[in-house]
Amino acid sequence: MELQQQVSTLASKLGAILADKRLTITTAESCTGGGVSYALTDTSGSSRYIDRCFVTYSNEAKQALLGVTESTLQEHGAVSEQTVLEMCAGAAKAANADLAIAISGVAGPTGGSDEKPVGTVWFGLYLAGKQHTYHCVFAGNRAEIREQAIVFSLEKSIELLNS
Repeated sequence: MELQQQVSTLASKLGAILADKRLTITTAESCTGGGVSYALTDTSGSSRYIDRCFVTYSNEAKQALLGVTESTLQEHGAVSEQTVLEMCAGAAKAANADLAIAISGVAGPTGGSDEKPVGTVWFGLYLAGKQHTYHCVFAGNRAEIREQAIVFSLEKSIELLNS
């Protein structure tokens, strides 16, 4: 299945689960630039489960809108487990949401390093006070990495809600 169609299908499925369970969702996105929230709001009726989402591309935005600490960003960087944990907790609180998805990564083609090569993406999921993190290194160009990150976050959210 083409990635864009997969994104649409997964977003609809996640939306149906959220609506059925009467839960709300928010996103805190960096490298995906709002792609997850776009996919979710592309589904009719999404206002039942989405109130607000955050695109926090800069470190300053992560701090101001989500409460990510300066020390976390200095010690671990924006693309880290620690940062996505703070992003998803901060987003859930700021949006008063049941489920929060946080994504921070290196989509490329520049910005990678030996420690965090292009394609490195960290995910944080927050549900019912519990946090889960995932780390992936995707292959492809900037658009492909971003689409793979969107698909992964939707899939993991569905898995978490169904567990």
